[in-house]
Amino acid sequence: MKVTRPSQGLPASNPILDLIGIRKSFNVGQPNEIEILHGINLQLFPGEFCAVTGPSGSGKSTLLNTVGLLDRPTSGTLKICQQETTLLSDADLTDLRGHQIGFVFQYHHLLSAFSAIENVMMPMVADAGFSNKAMRERAAQLLGSVGLTPWLDAPASRLSGGQQQRVAVARALAMKPALILADEPTGNLDSKSADAVFELLQSVCRDQGTAVLFVTHNPLLSARCDKTIEVVDGTIFDL
Repeated sequence: MKVTRPSQGLPASNPILDLIGIRKSFNVGQPNEIEILHGINLQLFPGEFCAVTGPSGSGKSTLLNTVGLLDRPTSGTLKICQQETTLLSDADLTDLRGHQIGFVFQYHHLLSAFSAIENVMMPMVADAGFSNKAMRERAAQLLGSVGLTPWLDAPASRLSGGQQQRVAVARALAMKPALILADEPTGNLDSKSADAVFELLQSVCRDQGTAVLFVTHNPLLSARCDKTIEVVDGTIFDL
């Protein structure tokens, strides 16, 4: 596969994400061993918004879990912010994932009994082991940036689906990650809410230089991304 380059207009810089020959197999060494990812090469640069498409079962989830350091690749090189990850300890992987990667899933995974601002504070509290005024102020600022200032103290269960997903985006930004992994974050939303969440992620990518890997089945949304890759049978293709 050809090496990807920064989108037109973006300054040359080191990639946020750099995959070289990534393979992922399950049941290694067993009679039922199966390889899901077959030598993936991919680079994603600061401020680059990349759509990931492909049919169900093609390897998209395995790719996202591997990039998100939730699964270790069987072989190959995986760098996040120039840090080679394949030989890191589990503790170091957890630390890198917590500070450099933000996750937004199809289902928001908010804690329903907690308020919007408490949900956004959660990654910061988990990292520090305590909460303070600065964390609350940052969470309030993030929720304000996604248009939710009036609902700071509203329980997550009282918010609409679109509002809950915007809280999830704010939570993903809490630790100022270099990379956001969005796994069909608009899949459960109506078209208006989906468009709002997509535009929010685009603005974060553009304004903060965050790299975004956006899994979607929506061709209208993928067409609005800087570039699109398609995962087919564990191999990726530039579209």
